Amino acid sequence: MTHAYPATLKTFKTASGKTGQLYSLPALAKQFPNILSLPLSLRIVLESVLRNCDGQKLTQAHVAQLANWQPRAERSLEIPFVVSRVVLQDFTGVPLLADLAAMRSTAQRLGLDPSRIEPLVPVDLVVDHSVMVDSYGKKNSLDLNMKLEFQRNRERYEFMKWGMQAFDTFGVVPPGFGIVHQVNLEYLARGVHKAKQPKAADGSKTKPLYYPDTLVGTDSHTTMINGIGVVGWGVGGIEAEAAMLGQPVYFLTPDVVGFELAGALCEGVTATDLVLTVTEILRREKVVGSFVEFFGEGTQNLALPDRATIANMAPEYGATMGFFPVDERTIDYFKGTGRSTAEIEAFEAYFKAQGLFGVPGTPDAPKSMAQIAYTRVVKLDLRDVTPSLAGPKRPQDRIELGHVAEQFTTLFSQPSARNGFDKAADTLDTLYPAPVPASAGKKAKDTTPLLVKNGDVLIAAITSCTNTSNPSVLLAAGLLAKKAVKAGLTVAPHIKTSLAPGSRIVTEYLSETGLLPYLEQLGFTLAGYGCTTCIGNAGDLAPELNEVITANDLVCAAVLSGNRNFEARIHPNIKANFLASPPLVVAYAIAGTVTRDLMTQPVGRGKDSKGRPRDVYLGDIWPSSDEIYKLLKFAMNGKAFRKNYGLIETDPGKLWEKIKGVTGATYSWPHSTYIAQPPFFDAFAMESEAANAQSTGGTGQKTSKNTSASRGEQVLGARIMALFGDSITTDHISPAGSIKESSPAGQWLLAHGVQKADFNSYGARRGNHDVMVRGTFANVRIKNLMLPAKADGAREEGGYTLYQGAEASAEKLSIYEAAMRYQAEGVPTVVFAGEEYGTGSSRDWAAKGTQLLGIKAVVAQSFERIHRSNLVGMGVLPLQFSAGTSWASLGLTGNERIDIVPDAKLTPQSDARLVITRADGSQSTHTLLLRIDTPIEVDYYRAGGILPYVLRQLLAA
Repeated sequence: MTHAYPATLKTFKTASGKTGQLYSLPALAKQFPNILSLPLSLRIVLESVLRNCDGQKLTQAHVAQLANWQPRAERSLEIPFVVSRVVLQDFTGVPLLADLAAMRSTAQRLGLDPSRIEPLVPVDLVVDHSVMVDSYGKKNSLDLNMKLEFQRNRERYEFMKWGMQAFDTFGVVPPGFGIVHQVNLEYLARGVHKAKQPKAADGSKTKPLYYPDTLVGTDSHTTMINGIGVVGWGVGGIEAEAAMLGQPVYFLTPDVVGFELAGALCEGVTATDLVLTVTEILRREKVVGSFVEFFGEGTQNLALPDRATIANMAPEYGATMGFFPVDERTIDYFKGTGRSTAEIEAFEAYFKAQGLFGVPGTPDAPKSMAQIAYTRVVKLDLRDVTPSLAGPKRPQDRIELGHVAEQFTTLFSQPSARNGFDKAADTLDTLYPAPVPASAGKKAKDTTPLLVKNGDVLIAAITSCTNTSNPSVLLAAGLLAKKAVKAGLTVAPHIKTSLAPGSRIVTEYLSETGLLPYLEQLGFTLAGYGCTTCIGNAGDLAPELNEVITANDLVCAAVLSGNRNFEARIHPNIKANFLASPPLVVAYAIAGTVTRDLMTQPVGRGKDSKGRPRDVYLGDIWPSSDEIYKLLKFAMNGKAFRKNYGLIETDPGKLWEKIKGVTGATYSWPHSTYIAQPPFFDAFAMESEAANAQSTGGTGQKTSKNTSASRGEQVLGARIMALFGDSITTDHISPAGSIKESSPAGQWLLAHGVQKADFNSYGARRGNHDVMVRGTFANVRIKNLMLPAKADGAREEGGYTLYQGAEASAEKLSIYEAAMRYQAEGVPTVVFAGEEYGTGSSRDWAAKGTQLLGIKAVVAQSFERIHRSNLVGMGVLPLQFSAGTSWASLGLTGNERIDIVPDAKLTPQSDARLVITRADGSQSTHTLLLRIDTPIEVDYYRAGGILPYVLRQLLAA
């Protein structure tokens, strides 16, 4: 078939004279001059739309629409974006693989060919979310933690091995190599891809076609790849499945916010301080759903890992992407990480041929970047950035280092409605003795109780892709540790310290520079190569610490170099969690408390050169920029990168090689509490009407589908499952961390013969829907405001609701138990929430669990991008209050009946009616905004979700 824009197919040459083909944006600009004003991130998306324009899924209208993008136009049109590849991490990758396996089982059940279910683009799963910090502070902690990881996750890893042999394009990076985003940055990302072309009509060879590396990933921090000029972002597993099976990623045409950087960071300021500042600024700017594109002369003063650090936290500032264009810094990084000369040459030549090489607003930017128009521009002078932390509950709540102690003290006694902890101010400095461990010896020094107080740091973790991919802050941590050890400083042994880099390269250069032994002396021994503390895999605290915390309701702290610090994510008993640069993590571990001002007070008591005790201040041990710079050469060694990642094929590790999976094109679903056939295709039929011949109305009576065109899309007679406040995260909705024994999920595991010690985490159990549906809304810190306040005004925590019985009685039950009762009665349910509902990880189980609980709609004041999309993808209606309206302003208490009636055609972003029937029979009607945003989402919703929609397409082909 002839391409719609044949004149745009051009050739280009690399520095060594090799020729390739590309679909030329400069050539397309002759027809659409507006392209020269497009931000660079949109131009890369446009290239994909142009190249894949087939007249069916992608049309000339789509090309013209994006080519004519206007910076401040109304956003109502969708873009179909075909990506080059998909990346997964194991917490989200395993349930995705389970869905693919279930699709094949469904095809087999229908007598169709299971092999039709096959990823059409490369898919890489990096196992990084499963290792836990069980052992810490020991030389052999890595070995012990990995052995426990494989022991716990054997069934999951066997399932991955099945996937590797069942699907041609599915690969796995085994445990112990690093964090998905750092592996993606250092190894998986190609810059450009090359595709062989069919021979010409005369039989001659055709030059290969080159195109940019683009992707989606099943982790919200996929955006880290934006730091090297790759367009990509995080999606839910259900969207990723559609993308890998050939469906375009549809998204609403975005605003593009330009972020102009000027100047350079001051002495002593780190990339972590910068990204926390950027996050604070952009949260204030409300960039949810927007692309953010960085430009300006300040970008030239940022090393590529610094750019990647900023791009990584795009989910925290709410943007779809945090994009840095390709320039000489990018090429230097590719050289330093061991990419081949041929691919680097192709990368550079391709981007130059497309007019995409360079950063707007810098002296070296080409003329093709002179006219760029952004929706709006935000500015930051890098000289204004100061040392900072963020917390104690949200990553956007930045605190200057000198104000951390003051802020903690203030929040300690503030009510929870003001982000505080609601504690009596006079208890802040009270010391509480922890029980003496039963294993303590009889010597007096072993039986002295540990005294714990509010604000004590009990977890200090160098962790997370955000920072461990950045050599400057890792080397700074090592240098600070060296100076601290030489100054006689120590870390108290009860503080859980850990070093969990995102790549083996980190420990290699820390060893070569001689810094690793100093980190180890302070307790920061290697605990694993994975997300660990940042994802909630901090492991447990000592029993005596848990006991003293829970007995006295203490507000103790964790300090980590991560990107997420939501409630109960790091540890269920640690209430104050602060994000900080790696050197500040080490400093706070030494200080042992967040109630000490590290800018004016000593970090600790050390010794001078003559062995005399002295106060040691942060300035005494903070490394200089010159000291860090001199060591950076050890971190960019192309040969070391090639050798390390070559081991994935040649030496993946004995533990991984011992894992054996079942074989065959379809999975046999052996009994497992980790992997179970998901129920999403149980009623699947090739005709969607056949699968949904009857729908249950709000009265519990089954109604024929043909009674009304929109009857099945109405929610009638629903009960309220929950009334939530602002910033309900996907961690609140679907926790990733530890499973409480008394929770519905814990009770189910016990009933199925799993001992408490083997519970693992919710994240590791995502391949089993029976666990996950019981874990939905089971976060120990979530507050359902339907429940009455306590006598002191504090709100009850935990996944509970008030079940409204038939006789107008309200019974307190777990949300899971109430949901099962409502479903048994045929009564639909709805959830109401405040601002930023669904903030956080791209966790598809937050939507899957919502659907399996029988919740038909979520009404919020605003949604985070990925979770809203996931709700639609699972057939749950997202709706938004009009400005100035909330469930509180409507006077909802939880005992009302709810009707939701959307537009009959489900017109994207149309009005819907909310009808509230109160206990006294009175009614009121209000207008909501339907947050089905695009036409394709209408199709997904009406098909019962994106997975049935895509499966029908594949099996009908």
